Parts: sequence; structure tokens; C-alpha cells
Amino acid sequence: MLSGPAGLLLTVAALAVGALALWQVFRPLSQGSKYYLIIFLAGVLPLVFLAYPSDLRLPARLRSRRPRADRAEATGSDSDGRVPAPASTRPTMTDWALSALAVAACLYPVLPIRIGSGGGGYNAFLDRQGLLAATDLVLGTVLLLLLLEACRRATGWILPAVCLLFLGYGYYGGLLPQSWPVAHAGLDFSQLVDAFYNSDSGFYGTPLDVAASYIVLFTIYGAVLELSGAGRFFVELSAAAFRRSRTAAGRTAVASGFLLGTVSGSGAATTVSIGAVTWPLLRRAGYPPERAGGMLAAAGVGAILSPPTLGAAAFIIAEYLGVSYLQVLGWATVPTVLYYLGILLAVEIDARRSGVRPVVIDVGSPWRLLARFGYHFASLIAIIVFLAIGVSATRAVVFAIVLAVVLSYLDRAHRLTPGRLVTALVTGVRGVLAVTAVCAAAGIITATTTKTGLGPQAAALLIGGAQAATSDPTLVLVLTALLAAVALSLLGLAVPVTASFVIGWVIVGPALLDLGVTAPAAAMFVFYFAVLSEVSPPTALAAVAAAAVTGGRLVPTMWQTLRYALPAYLTPIAFVITPAGLGLLGIGGVQRIAFAAGVTALSVAVLAVAAGGWLPGVGRAGVPERVLGALAGVTLLWLEPVPVTVGAALAAVAAAGVFVRRGAAGRSTSGSPANPVEEQL
Repeated sequence: MLSGPAGLLLTVAALAVGALALWQVFRPLSQGSKYYLIIFLAGVLPLVFLAYPSDLRLPARLRSRRPRADRAEATGSDSDGRVPAPASTRPTMTDWALSALAVAACLYPVLPIRIGSGGGGYNAFLDRQGLLAATDLVLGTVLLLLLLEACRRATGWILPAVCLLFLGYGYYGGLLPQSWPVAHAGLDFSQLVDAFYNSDSGFYGTPLDVAASYIVLFTIYGAVLELSGAGRFFVELSAAAFRRSRTAAGRTAVASGFLLGTVSGSGAATTVSIGAVTWPLLRRAGYPPERAGGMLAAAGVGAILSPPTLGAAAFIIAEYLGVSYLQVLGWATVPTVLYYLGILLAVEIDARRSGVRPVVIDVGSPWRLLARFGYHFASLIAIIVFLAIGVSATRAVVFAIVLAVVLSYLDRAHRLTPGRLVTALVTGVRGVLAVTAVCAAAGIITATTTKTGLGPQAAALLIGGAQAATSDPTLVLVLTALLAAVALSLLGLAVPVTASFVIGWVIVGPALLDLGVTAPAAAMFVFYFAVLSEVSPPTALAAVAAAAVTGGRLVPTMWQTLRYALPAYLTPIAFVITPAGLGLLGIGGVQRIAFAAGVTALSVAVLAVAAGGWLPGVGRAGVPERVLGALAGVTLLWLEPVPVTVGAALAAVAAAGVFVRRGAAGRSTSGSPANPVEEQL
């Protein structure tokens, strides 16, 4: 933590930003939302340079590690409501200079004084849109460079490099052969700066609006719940619920990930939180560090998918599609259940295949815990209720914060006194520093895409690639979805979840929409794969966090994480390839939703058996059965009567093969178990 003048300034500024965000909910600034965004960025961006060191003098090996950790921090409410750990080093003179420069560049549009041919106040600045003064151009360029440096400090080099790539495309795209699909007329530098600095699609576009209007409030809410003891209660409740189960340790880890995820919205943060408590249980049960780390990471990433506090990208979905946040929560509910179903099945399979030991968890009755501390659920339920009756998401979360503060006085040890309440407010704002830099920098990508028309051009390329392989419309859609999934997975390896979604939506989204996919399905498809980047090797931020907790080897931990989350990579395909897939998003009648959820649950179960090599209650699955199971699981995702029938038949054949294999093994040993540990379990 920072101390001295820097720490005091950070605390005071964070407190002021938090108070402004809360005030804006009920008494919006009369000048409009963009004016508020300018003030918000002016309060947050300078703090990034004080809280995150430059690290430019560190050895290359250490520099390559730090950004990954900071990327995990950058996904504050998304991957992007968590509290980052600010630097423990004191800011340098350069940091102070950059911080002061950030204040000047951010506040310039609203300063009521003339500066050369520019300045003059907010209205005068807006009047110069499309025809910037020299001062506008200079300070817009300064803010562009400051945002790139802030992203580098908070997330590493990759996102700034991607932003520079888009910037270069906007400037040099006119030099490309005009016969190329991605060629455009070209933009000069002043046009680009104008699009970034003085338009509604640049720095002050939808991503920053989401960070300033939603994410900051949810990070404050998460900090309030954490300080009120909710996090500890969720873990203890999970342990109490499964304390008599043979797989109590694994189930506790998964359930804790889900419960903490409902308030965290951050994969790596949830991984660390549940790992600190459940890793000792997993170690006693006999889990190797790598396997335990994979389980913790997969369970933690579900936080970004778990209602009611999804990741930052979910708020962007609501803004882009013009729907209520409650609708987005509804779309995410069934996929979240299926995601955790896959992990729980993998836990059960691992316990039986590997012979983990049952452990005794010394906790009380879950009913006693619920009776004493169940009030922690009240604010979560309140958010849903407020949204259901038409209250805006921002007001709903503020009311939930107030309720959580009042209820904290039921526990003497975690009462949110005025001093602790200030701590929660400051902590919540600190948790949004990096994601604010990411969201503002995402304006470079969105503005360039808008000005050049890159979105439709990239969509045409993607569809054209699929059409080159087949002319069948259905297969074109399937191939496009697969190509999009690969592209999104690769993109997510390099940038945080929020940026990955923004880029994916402007590039991949139009391709899916052009092929007739509905906007909710396309948006959730992109969102899902952006989230899964946190468990995808070779970066796998959640796995990095898990390995730090368990002390396991990093690469094996990543592969174990991938194995636990494997069914989740295929489920989003079902959103888009058939109309019945909308049932997974809770869209359609009860019959469609039940059919889609039931068949996909069977698919997830079969894929879990294929990945784990064990059929619970029967025994080990051989290679032929696992191959058949994988084919069955993939086929079942095509939610049409014939593919579902074929998939169910393949699954039945695979299960029959496991039964035959068990009988043969039993006869070969004349009734004695081949593996005493497995037989015991």
C-alpha cells in the first residue's frame, strides 16, 4: 500500500471519485453524461500513475511476469470488482509528472479559460468537433499517449500494442490497395485525435461510460460486502454444506467460487480468495497442487459469469444492445449453471479416478450459519428485486450498498462504522483504476473501427472464409462460429476480458449478425469466449493466480484448468448455430428453454466423462468410450431432433462400453478389485 503524501492523495482522490459516482446516480451533472465522464477520468487516470509503477528498469524476465498479475487486477469487476493491490513502492518524479499531466489533459475540455486558439469551456470544446484547434490536437495526443502508458502499467504491453495497431490502420489504411476488403480512404492524424478526444465513440464512449456508471458502483458494493464479512460467510457455508461428503474439499472449492463470484465479478480475485481458504482442504484430501490449482481457477473464472454481478463486459452488452441489465442477467443464468455443472462433474470424476481422501471439515451446521449470517444474501436478492420492478442498475446497487451497510451491524466484528465505510469506498474506487484505463483506451479501437468501417469489412472476410469451404448456409454459420471462437480465444490471450469483448464485438459481432444470429446470442457468444480467455493457455490469468496460491507448476496448472473448463468452450457454439440455442439464454417458451437446458446438460456431462475418463458409479472409461463420448457431447450441442437423437445414441453406446469394460475387468481379477482405492470410492 502507498504511504505518505502519495497514499494520502490516493485516498482523498479515490474518496472524492467514489462520492461523485454515488452523487451522479441521483443528481446527474446538468452538463450531461460526457461532462461527468471527463471529470471521472480526470479523477481516476492520474491515480493509475501513482498506484502502478512503471517497471521499465526491471529485468525482462520479471517484466514479463508483472503485467500478467496486473492484468488479473485490471479485470476488477470483470475480469475486469476487485481490489487491486497497488504498488508498494513510492511514486517517482516521473510518476508525479505524468499524474499532473493527466489532470491537465483530462480537464482541458471543461476549463473555462482560453488557451491559445483552444480552451474556452465545455461548450466551446464541443463546437470545435471535426475542426480541432492546435491546442486541442496537442492535448488530445497527450491524453492518447497517457492512456497507452496507463494500460501498459496496468495490463502489460499487449493492449497498448493492439491500440497502436488500430491507430496505424486508421492512419495508413488509405495506402492499402483499394481492392483489399479492409482498405479505406485514410484518415489524417487530426481526424483520428478528433474521433478519440471529441466524439462519443472515443475515449468517452460506451466502455468508459460503463466503468464510470456501473463498474465503480459494483466494486464499491463488493468492497462493502467483503468488509462486512460476506466473503468469509460464503466460504464457510460452502464447507458446511458438504462437510460429510467424500468429495467435500472439491465441492467446497467450487461452491465457494460460485457464491463469491456473485459479488466479485472477477476471475483471478475469486480464485485467490477461495484458494486461500480451500487449498489446505484440497491438500489434505490428496489433490496435487496442479490439479487443485486447475479446479480453483476454473471455479474462480465462473465469477465473471455469475449473476448478479457479472463482469464489466456484461454492462457493455446492456449498453450496446439497449436492454436492461436484468435481461443480461437472465441470459447468463442457464450458461452459468451449466458451467458449474461441468466443473462439479469433473470434481466427482477426479475423486473416483484418483482416489482422493475424504476430509473432515470442522464447521457447524449450514442451517445455523444461515440463521446467523444469512442476511448477507439480502443485498444480492435486493438487486434482483429492484431490477425486476424497474429500478435502474445504478440505483439498485446503491440501495444494495445501503442495505449491506445497515445489516453489517448485526455482526459486531464486521460493523461498517464510518471509518470502515470510508475504507470500503476508497477500496472500491481503487479496484476500478486499471479497468478505467482499459475502457478509455478501448475508445481507440471503437472509434477507429467506426471511422474506417472495419467492422463490416472484417465480417465479410470472416463469412467469406467460411463460404470458401462450403455453400450450405447452415455449414457457413457453423464454420463462421468456429472461426470466430478461435479468433476470440486467441484475442483473449493478449488483452483483458473487457477489451477482448469490445474488440470481438466490433469485429466478430457483425459477422454473426449478418448470418441471422440474434443480437443477444451473438453478444453472449462473444462475451463467453472473452471470459474463457482467463483459463486459456498460455496466459490463463486465473491459473496464474491459482498456481501462486498452491505453489504448483504453472503450465500443468493451466492444462488442468483447461480440462475442468473444457465443456464451457463448446456450449457457446449452441447459442448461435440453431434457433433452439436461444433457450440456453432463457429466450423462448418454457418448452424450448427446458429442451435446450436438458440436452446441453447431458452434453456437458458426457464431455466431462470423456475428458475425465471415468463414468461415476460405473468405472474407468477407455479410449474408445472417451472418443465416442466426445463425439456424442459435440453432436448434442446441435439442438435439433436428429442430431440430439444421434448424440444420445452415441452416449448410450459409450456408457455401455464402460459397463462391458467393468465386467471384463471384474472377471479378469476373479472378483477382487483391480484398484482397492477406486473400489473403495
